[in-house]
Amino acid sequence: MIEVLAKLGRGPVFLAGEVLECVITFTNPLSASSTSASSEMLAWASAQIHCQFHASENRVALPPSDGSKHDVQAENETVFVPNRGERGQCILSTPPKILFCDLRLDPGESKSYSYCETLPVDGPPSFRGQSVKYVYKLTIGCQRVNSPIKLLRVPFRVLVLHGLKDYQFPQDEAVAPSNPFLEEEESLKKDSRLADLATELLMAATSRRSLHLYNISNTRGKVGTFCIFKTVYKIGEDVIGTFNFSEGDIPCLQFSVSLQTEESIQEEFQRRRGQPVSFTTHARHQESCLHTAQSSFSLPIPLSSTPGFTTNIVSLKWRLHFEFVTSGESAGTCLVRGSQSEAVIWTGVEQMEVDTFSWDLPIKVLPTNPILASYVSQFSSTNSITI
Repeated sequence: MIEVLAKLGRGPVFLAGEVLECVITFTNPLSASSTSASSEMLAWASAQIHCQFHASENRVALPPSDGSKHDVQAENETVFVPNRGERGQCILSTPPKILFCDLRLDPGESKSYSYCETLPVDGPPSFRGQSVKYVYKLTIGCQRVNSPIKLLRVPFRVLVLHGLKDYQFPQDEAVAPSNPFLEEEESLKKDSRLADLATELLMAATSRRSLHLYNISNTRGKVGTFCIFKTVYKIGEDVIGTFNFSEGDIPCLQFSVSLQTEESIQEEFQRRRGQPVSFTTHARHQESCLHTAQSSFSLPIPLSSTPGFTTNIVSLKWRLHFEFVTSGESAGTCLVRGSQSEAVIWTGVEQMEVDTFSWDLPIKVLPTNPILASYVSQFSSTNSITI
């Protein structure tokens, strides 16, 4: 028996273009029945990253897959096929890397190997929607002599920040900040600079603030104004907005604001022409506001959500969805008087005609620092199997 343990040192979330590093440890556990003849042998081990694509048959019409050769190979259990037995299509994969050949482990002995691979910048982000899914996995395959291959899959999340792949790093390394007391490999230096650059780009894009004012009106007149200071955010940030109903001609009885994503299939891949777009609500605020002059809301963008993106099959956009309930008549109140010694009691009307209308405000949501997103990831940094 051999235990195989794979550990992602920095966490299970990465930016496209970064280097994924995984330490894979093979151990022959020492047991009470172990003897000097209890050595274990592995013929080889290999590792590869792939992205698996899943689509809803009811919503997405995909062209026929051209991966017939892989399907034939998958029937042979002695061939390393990382996505063997998985549903969907493998749309992206890195070249396989051999970790070792002919490994012998004595009882209690273990050997560790480091796997490093740059994540492709032209792939889609990790996404689990109502119509499609993009799932990334690192698959480690190992085999005993004359035995089927065993696969250990390590799922992880990929965030895509457009513009990183076009950045040219400076040739003069002397101008780049460095620590002379630490020796780093060139790939790790570039990976660190890539993460720093992504943080700078995100800060520059999301820190710009400018007042955006919108008049809220229906067919009968002005209801109020809405104010928001920016429309570009990172996942993990809060979307904050304020309402001013004091200058409105039409009383607003209630409003709600929903933070939503809009998942739409490109026209050529739609199962039915004109099929509806899928909406997902991530946060919602609702408030009764009759006789309220000003109000506000704060909606958090979950760190586990997917930033907006577009592929040849699907598009994901973010928006704020507003719903207003306004009075269809004068919003008066009913005055009920008691005896002369009692206080005056104000009560609301029992019935009122109302009008409802909605409004959508598009916003842009970008990725965040992958280390921050790792704290709430559903994936584990450590995975293991026993063979």
